Amino acid sequence: MRLSHAREAVKLALDTLRNNKLRSGLTILGITIGISTVILISSAINGLNSNINQFVSALGTNDLWIFRFEVFGRRPTTEELNRKQLTYEDGIAMRSLPHVVAVDPELTYQNFQTGLGSMSLKAGTHKISNTILNGATTQVNQVADVKLLEGRLWTEAEETRAANVAVLGHDSAEDLFPGVDPIGKDVDCEGDIFTVIGVLDKRPQPFGSGRNTQDNAIFFPLETFRKIHPEIKDFWIAARYDAPANKALVTEEIRELLRVRRKLRTDQDDNFAIFSPDALTRLWNQLTGGLFLFMVAVSSVGLMVGGVGVMNIMLVSVTERTREIGVRKAIGATKGDILLQFTIEAITLCMVGGLLGILAGSLLTLILHFAVSFLHAALSGLWVMVAFVVSCVIGLVFGIYPAWKAANLDPIEALRYE
Repeated sequence: MRLSHAREAVKLALDTLRNNKLRSGLTILGITIGISTVILISSAINGLNSNINQFVSALGTNDLWIFRFEVFGRRPTTEELNRKQLTYEDGIAMRSLPHVVAVDPELTYQNFQTGLGSMSLKAGTHKISNTILNGATTQVNQVADVKLLEGRLWTEAEETRAANVAVLGHDSAEDLFPGVDPIGKDVDCEGDIFTVIGVLDKRPQPFGSGRNTQDNAIFFPLETFRKIHPEIKDFWIAARYDAPANKALVTEEIRELLRVRRKLRTDQDDNFAIFSPDALTRLWNQLTGGLFLFMVAVSSVGLMVGGVGVMNIMLVSVTERTREIGVRKAIGATKGDILLQFTIEAITLCMVGGLLGILAGSLLTLILHFAVSFLHAALSGLWVMVAFVVSCVIGLVFGIYPAWKAANLDPIEALRYE
């Protein structure tokens, strides 16, 4: 019996939509806008999250980074800036740990506030600026998954004797040697001449658009770098361990090793930081958390407007159909029957608005995916379901009062209504 009443209520709701197309369309417009906004923004966030996850995976899944302080997500305190620097010997000592596969102590010369380099390189008539200078050991390839476009990395012998050889980043090689094979050519860096022995492939870009500043770089054997810039002593240590399951164990082993080497008492806090590429993911999640709140705020406005519109149109509908309600009650309809009819009518209105919003949001997501390629906007099945459920809930919340009002009309008074 209830099922037949529900079917009748849905039929009446659809009849109302058909008979009052303009009014119904304007009523559900707010719902449609709110739901399409949810779909569009969630799709953009979904695409950006996918980009970040791919970028973090490209940095290495079994890597740990060790520095004086953690560099992601916050500004270092005065205490952190004044900490004792890590040393080359600290990095070499880590190579003896049982689960550590490779360790690369690195030095870098760049402006860390802007992320750009501070040096210029020359090759013949071509010159580039804002180049990052890096010094690394031969184990950089094992730790950072360095991909060579051509040529090779330096050998241990070249590192030991501080040979004047260098590997160029992708953009550095492209700008210094346009259309020319750079291998074997000379590069002028701060008045010293270095022979190019290799060129790196493009580095991963989190948003897939534009140039990565890390591609405008030149890499030297560590001892060569120290010969050029002996004043740079702030080591960044990258370590790779054997298996993801050993991450906590390796982290603790490195921590204990550094505490002993840095002569820290048991009551003293660590004066160094150990972190992994996952720190980038955590930082990104913090940023998208704010974007998510913005999405909720924007879509809530549209949904509230739509909900008020539904309530308004349902109250008008109750007034217009007062006599009909009186007739139904006179022939045996209960309060529950009337309540169910108008509640389902409101839910149906919002459900149609939700479906239209999902279709509009999906179309906008498709356009965004191709128009702004670096976003890689992707429809989220979870958010489609959430959006649809929310639209139905709005129909229930904003339709219950008009339905209650209709159910509580006095049948005699309703029959007299003109």
